[in-house]
Amino acid sequence: MSLYTDYLAEIETRKTQGLSPKPIDQADLVEELIAQIKDAGHEHREDSLNFFIYNTLPGTTSAAGAKAGFLKEIILGQVEVSEISVEFAFELLSHMKGGPSVAVLLDLALGDDAGIAAQAADVMKTQVFLYDADMERLKTAFEAGNEIAKGLLESYTAAEFFTKLPEIDEEIEVVTYIAAEGDISTDLLSPGNQAHSRADRELHGQCMISTDAQKEIEALKLQHPNARVMLIAEKGTMGVGSSRMSGVNNVALWTGKQASPYVPFVNIAPVVAGTNGISPIFLTTVGVTGGIGVDLKNWVKKLDENGEPVVNNNGDAVLEQRYSVETGTVLKINTKEKKLYSSDGSEELVDMAGSFTPQKMEFMKAGGSYAIVFGKKLQTFAAETLGVEAPQVFAPSKEISHEGQGLTAVEKIFNANVRGATPGKVLHAGSDVRVGVNVVGSQDTTGLMTMQELEAMAATVVSPAVDGAYQSGCHTASVWDVKAQENTPRLMKFMNDFGLVTGRDPKGVYHSMTDVIHKVLNDITVSDWDVIVGGDSHTRMSKGVAFGADSGTVALALATGEVSMPIPESVKVTFKGEMAEWMDFRDVVHATQAQMLDQCGGDNVFQGRVIEVHIGTLLADQAFTFTDWTAEMKAKASVCISNDETLIGSLELAKSRIQVMIDKGMEHENGTLARLIAKADARIEEIKSGTRPALVPDANAKYFAEVVVDLDEIIEPMIADPDVNNADVSKRYTHDTIRPISYYKAEKEVDLGFVGSCMVHKGDIKIVAQMLRNLEAAEGKVEFKAPLVVTAPTYNIIDELKEEGDWEVLQKYSGFEFDDSAPKQVARTEYDNILYLERPGCNLCMGNQEKAAKGDTVLATSTRLFQGRVVADLPEKKGESLLASTPVVVLSAILGRTPTLEEYKVAVEGIDLTKFAPGKGKPLDTLSVHY
Repeated sequence: MSLYTDYLAEIETRKTQGLSPKPIDQADLVEELIAQIKDAGHEHREDSLNFFIYNTLPGTTSAAGAKAGFLKEIILGQVEVSEISVEFAFELLSHMKGGPSVAVLLDLALGDDAGIAAQAADVMKTQVFLYDADMERLKTAFEAGNEIAKGLLESYTAAEFFTKLPEIDEEIEVVTYIAAEGDISTDLLSPGNQAHSRADRELHGQCMISTDAQKEIEALKLQHPNARVMLIAEKGTMGVGSSRMSGVNNVALWTGKQASPYVPFVNIAPVVAGTNGISPIFLTTVGVTGGIGVDLKNWVKKLDENGEPVVNNNGDAVLEQRYSVETGTVLKINTKEKKLYSSDGSEELVDMAGSFTPQKMEFMKAGGSYAIVFGKKLQTFAAETLGVEAPQVFAPSKEISHEGQGLTAVEKIFNANVRGATPGKVLHAGSDVRVGVNVVGSQDTTGLMTMQELEAMAATVVSPAVDGAYQSGCHTASVWDVKAQENTPRLMKFMNDFGLVTGRDPKGVYHSMTDVIHKVLNDITVSDWDVIVGGDSHTRMSKGVAFGADSGTVALALATGEVSMPIPESVKVTFKGEMAEWMDFRDVVHATQAQMLDQCGGDNVFQGRVIEVHIGTLLADQAFTFTDWTAEMKAKASVCISNDETLIGSLELAKSRIQVMIDKGMEHENGTLARLIAKADARIEEIKSGTRPALVPDANAKYFAEVVVDLDEIIEPMIADPDVNNADVSKRYTHDTIRPISYYKAEKEVDLGFVGSCMVHKGDIKIVAQMLRNLEAAEGKVEFKAPLVVTAPTYNIIDELKEEGDWEVLQKYSGFEFDDSAPKQVARTEYDNILYLERPGCNLCMGNQEKAAKGDTVLATSTRLFQGRVVADLPEKKGESLLASTPVVVLSAILGRTPTLEEYKVAVEGIDLTKFAPGKGKPLDTLSVHY
């Protein structure tokens, strides 16, 4: 059996699934295609030629290397293929983006054949994905007097690769498709339970929304051949939740344009819209593909005669429709006037200036943001090599500076890490800048896509500007099934070769870690001035400022050590009062959302902004509970304002955990982890010496809003409820319905409890153990009326629990304990009323492996309220994922229902809950004894 016959067999299998041949990324198969192409009489020659031309992936895949080498032979006349002329060979090279193709083009451009060199140079002038080695070749040739090299540098200095591109259409006709009413999470566009297929774009595209929706979109395209389908979140925000490139890829696959005729299933330029706009993370991802995001504002609050909002019986504002976008409505976008019009252009519907900033229009013209990032770098290099000043081709970075106005914390971080801004200029929110990235994280369900993005942009090694980079295995940790066994080792090897510390060692030198990525990034972030980017919306560190990002932005950060984004506005959150002794800090987190909505008239001022939380008396692990939750508050990011003593404690904790990683053999040969410890030591010395205290905002900083959370008002545990039966569909599955446990009158049945994922720290697992001890002492035994799944975030935490005697208590009462020597091969979907000790990782929160039974009511410490994520619906009963603190979840699993306040108080008496006191007493005195 040859690789080709294996490929044909795979093609037949895919046909039964309604799929096309899978794109080829391996050189050995391409070499076999080439051999069959060269054999004029081969029975598979025609198909081999088509696979070679139209189905071979570009960039730095080994397949691209083989393809580029064969095209070089054709151009040099070493082999003749009648179907591929020299001109066509150059065209194919021009669509391969970089890496091997650029190496071949440079070979030809700098070669001895003047005619071929001129043709190669013309193609090279269109290329932007050049790396240091490519640019060094050009520089060396130029310095040696090569005229072709000089011409290329002159073209790059003038940015002809951008200026000669067609302008974007002045008028774009769109036809609407309402994907859902209310907030649309990326789970609807790219379900978490289908994460295994994300790298297979055509296969993954089948999971977007529903089969019926896909048919309806196809029908709209046939009915309106000149229009682009605009996907809409009616009465909601588009793309909330996870930072998922696969969601945008799916939308582009069904509604966008093919990026290249020679690269299958890579589409660009989708148009997405929401009544309340687009989630910030999702909008960044749309920019990666050169797409358009529209803030429709088609529903507004109804006002009474006094100009006050009219509310319904639930106290929610009544909305009225300004204009209709029902499915099938034809509208027009004018990119010059930056407005949305009715189909005939007679009625202006909404201003779209925010959708068409100069920078976003550049992304659209170039087919995505990557080309602009690399193009700017290439122009700068060329101008410096020639010793000239680069002309102003690209829109200048938007620099906003208000004299006499102080800086918020995030503004300070951006100013400290900005790249290419006017020297000495102080920048405020709204400035559009390039910012250096210190820490980058990639997770396993998006990592395969990040691999593809890195290959497509021809990157081969992590940027030296990045202090630390980590590849996790947490999102697929629960089950070591066939898909995981196929994908994970390949991912880990690629990332380890690229320069990342990896959760699983490709060579099997150390035990496979499945630690939750956010927790690891929180440990390896060793400065409050750091910028962190991670492939998950919960990249929200309690040190520095962290941004959840799509797989493409993660790839760009890994390759270049920077990202481009506006400096976001901030909302300041401070606290007053005192926590009741029976309350847990998780209740403060829930109360922050509830009190913010109450203070701001029901408007979520957190959406799209940075939450600057003044919570300096909590160590990094505990503060992470708040910063992690800010993803569900729809915030862009969060910054935790710490005091000197607590920050030093957090850095010492980070150092100890990094050292454990080193001790376990996880250090990369490039010395990443050792450098992070040295950086932490340097930061600690700065704080102790007073040369650079812990980051704080200026007293005269300007905030979009300020929220004061009154701890005295938090008198009973809080639950975030998906409110699945709300008559207003747009109010379901948001995180805005926060209820006290008394609301449920101890009558809400609980089918499954889950303590785990990234929202818990070591103290939470200790609380579980302490509650079991108490029950044993009081009742002589522990019985669960509902299953309780406990998942520690990291192995480090489990090791610490073992040393402190808590793990053995959990083991005593568990009916199942994970075994890394024999991991589960099949996902669990049915549970007994016992305690399950599961492997560190995302587990139920991810929804791609473990699952509650359909229609269950789940009480969890996790973050996800999405429909179908943790629990799917039954026809007669909707599944519910309610979110609460660890003690509430544990007690509810024991009782089989939500507790009364009195039951809860008795259960937690004497237990050290996670406490917080805003700036009272000595800062370290307020820390939980868990540490």
